[in-house]
Amino acid sequence: MNILICDDDKEIVDAIEIYLKNEGYDIYKAYDGVEALDIVRREDINLIIMDIMMPKLDGMRATMKIREEKNIPIIMLSAKSEDYDKITGLNVGADDYVTKPFNPLELIARVRSQLRRYVSLGSMEKKTGVYKSGGLVVDDEAKTVTVDGELVPVTPIEFGILKLLTENAGKVFSMSKIYEAVWNEPSFNPENTVAVHVRRIREKIEIDPKDPRYLKVVWGIGYKIEKI
Repeated sequence: MNILICDDDKEIVDAIEIYLKNEGYDIYKAYDGVEALDIVRREDINLIIMDIMMPKLDGMRATMKIREEKNIPIIMLSAKSEDYDKITGLNVGADDYVTKPFNPLELIARVRSQLRRYVSLGSMEKKTGVYKSGGLVVDDEAKTVTVDGELVPVTPIEFGILKLLTENAGKVFSMSKIYEAVWNEPSFNPENTVAVHVRRIREKIEIDPKDPRYLKVVWGIGYKIEKI
């Protein structure tokens, strides 16, 4: 598995490289968003660890540009811990968020979790069906989402949420249950993370995200895909 580490602090990049090489990963290194984009376009990268504050092109803008071309997992890395930064990172396309200073074991666990999900969602070996609700179709074999016949580009996390809810259309899932099922780890205050991904999904599959036809909120409980 190829992992790209992008941070303008070379000591941090070198430290993360040591941790991940010990786990058997192949590492690419970049020190600003421009270098990261160049590597992503040239190499077969399976996951990116992206710092926010960098010269030339910061992590937020680099993530937005990468998302125009790739759906590979992106873990945002920053010294900032405010909810605003986390939500902004998730909004522009990040899949997860780790705050500096970080525990190396936590970072490795998050890397493993994202790669497991990415490999699973990219695998063509398992045939588990096609799930529908009205014009929304989630194909678990092809790993595609379409709405009224139009292909909708989604990230692995977004696909996981849509598959869970569409496969169980009409059933309400709490944010904790969604997080545990899709992220495959225990949930601790998952509200912001899940809500941001749901908002991004709505923007992609709904004609009017403020009045959704498919992905509904059940106030005080959670979310469901309407059974149509």
